[in-house]
Order: sequence, then structure tokens, then C-alpha cells
Amino acid sequence: MDLSLSEEQSAIFDMALAFGKEHVAPHARDWERDGTIPKTLWPKAAALGLGGIYVREEHGGSGLGRLDATLVFEALAMSCPAVGSFLSIHNMCGGMIDRFGSPETRARWLPALCSMERIFSYCLTEPGSGSDAAALRTRAERTDEGWKLNGTKAFISGGGYSDAYVVMVRTGADGPRGISTVIVEDGTPGLSFGGLEEKMGWRAQPTAQVQFDDCVIPAENLVGDEGKGFGYAMAGLDGGRLNIAASALGGAQAALDATLAYMGERMAFGRTLDQFQALQFRLAELETRLQSARIFLRQAAWKLDHGTPDATKFCAMAKMLVTDNAFEVANQCLQLHGGYGYLADYGIEKIVRDLRVHQILEGTNEIMRLIVARALLAERG
Repeated sequence: MDLSLSEEQSAIFDMALAFGKEHVAPHARDWERDGTIPKTLWPKAAALGLGGIYVREEHGGSGLGRLDATLVFEALAMSCPAVGSFLSIHNMCGGMIDRFGSPETRARWLPALCSMERIFSYCLTEPGSGSDAAALRTRAERTDEGWKLNGTKAFISGGGYSDAYVVMVRTGADGPRGISTVIVEDGTPGLSFGGLEEKMGWRAQPTAQVQFDDCVIPAENLVGDEGKGFGYAMAGLDGGRLNIAASALGGAQAALDATLAYMGERMAFGRTLDQFQALQFRLAELETRLQSARIFLRQAAWKLDHGTPDATKFCAMAKMLVTDNAFEVANQCLQLHGGYGYLADYGIEKIVRDLRVHQILEGTNEIMRLIVARALLAERG
């Protein structure tokens, strides 16, 4: 396994980095204040192939792997973790439809997803089921017209903003085998949204509850096979966890880069901050945290790309390690800025606020520890 980047992969990273610097970074604070991302951004991203990163080329996608995707989201997050992470959710939906949908399903949904004429959101979490995702209660009942949905999803990025929602619903008995995956289009009667959530970070992303009240969708909106939705959701989360980790890594790298520049300019006691040995030691620790996280992330992505038996365990470990390291690095960067780190003008406090949620979503880091421990015990047996 060679973890050095190929020439093509380096070009992918550079392309995403340049896109973020030109189209995202100059507006990140304004979008955070406004609480939304202009939809005019997305066709520009799609023109570079970022709307369907995992989708096969015949449907307009880029057909890239999981390692390639981590490069995209690390680079984008260096301009704004909230924007890059939102795009990663859209791509997670595309990956699920491409992998598990029928040929008819793929042909129907994926071209507009890849062109980003339609933005997709992922709906798994509910008010009463977060970490215990298999306990979800949103129900879809068969009708002569298709499926009738009732229930509520919570903490949905893009709730009320997106054009379509990939929804995990209960179509059978309790437990994971009773869950299926369906797609609900915006504007469907019975689909509504709660008020926008006031969040600590990721404030550029509109986040709201998604509600279904006798919401009827066509039978062909079922993705894959009935009763297999939980497996689809968990498979999607393996890649989603890598992307969330990559976004955290990019945000932390941006914080460290800004801190290095600041310490070379800020004077104290007659010399710049970067000349104090104690602070140099701190910088060395932060660099080591990021580089070790980056190597582990790429190893996990390589395993997922190659379908190794331990890929899920490594994705969980990577998500836990990278997001924990990234938040600690960003928090220490704020400390190294002193009082200026607490001011919005320097950009560090936004990164700290944005990265905190990376330790929670796509499965909390406590759940990641549970996944790893269970894998270890199974391997022992």
C-alpha cells in the first residue's frame, strides 16, 4: 500500500483547494451570518465534477474513489468546513443511489444530482433515535399510490433547502431488518419542515427537522430492496465518516497555517512568538497530530476503496482519531492567538465552532469506539 499521492490525486486536491479559495473563502463569514449557502455555488462545483464524486460516469458522475474524495473535502474545508461538509452529504446520497439503486432509479435521479440541479439531503436521525439508529420510527406504509410516510427526522442538513431527501423509513418490523430507503422530493404534499436550528457551528448550513404527515410518494421512489435500508445507510456512513474526518482535517490545517503566519508576526517581550522554544514545542505537537491523522485517514480510505474486511473498523477509527485531533489542534491554535483568536476577524474561532460537531455527527466518537471494540472482540473469536 503506497499512501503517497499520484499526480492525478495531487491535481484533484489542488483543483478543490483553488475552487475553495476563489468561490468559498471570500464569502464564508457572510454565508455564516446569513445562515445559508447560495445555490448559485453548486453548478460551479458540479462543473468540476464535485456533484457526483462517486457516481459512475454514465450518469454524469466522476467515478472517483473514497481516497480521492477525502482529498476533495480536506481541500474544500480549508476554505470553510461547513460548506465542504454540506457537499459531502450530497455526495453521500449520490453514492448510495449509485451503489444500491436499480438502473431505473439511477437513471432517474443521478443526472440532476451530479449536475447539482437538485441538491440532496440525508435523513436518518430522529428526535428519539440518534446513536440508536435502528430504533427509528418514521414509517412508510404501502398504498395503492405507492408509500405513505409519517414521522419526523431531526438535525437534517439542508432541511427546507434541498430539492430531494434520501430517507430511512420503517416498512417492516422493529429492528434494522424493517428499514428501507426512499427518496422524497421537495414540494411533495405532506412534506414540511421545522424552524431553522440555532447552532454553535456549521451556521452556513440550514439545518431543520423534516416532517412527514401522510406524505405519499410513488412506489418507484424506493431505493434498492425493501428491508435493506439500514445496511445501505451504514454502508453510506463508512464513506461519510471519512469525509467528515477529512473536512475536520482541512479546517484544522487552515487553523495551523494561520497560526504559523500569526506567530511569525506577533511580537512579545522583544521577539516574535515563533522564537519561544515552549511555543515551538507546541507547534511540533500540533503538526504531528495532523500528519498522523492524515496518514491514518488515507489508510482507512484505501481499505474502503479495496473492500478489505476491516474497512468499517478503520473508517470508525479514522473518524474518531482525525476529528479528535483536528478539534484539539484548532482549539490550541485559538489559544496561541491569545485574545485575537477569540475575535471573528481572525477566523480561528469559526473553525473551532465548526469542527466541534465533527466529533458528534456521522456517529458520535463514542459510537466509533463501540464499533472498534466490537470488531476487536469479533476478530478475537
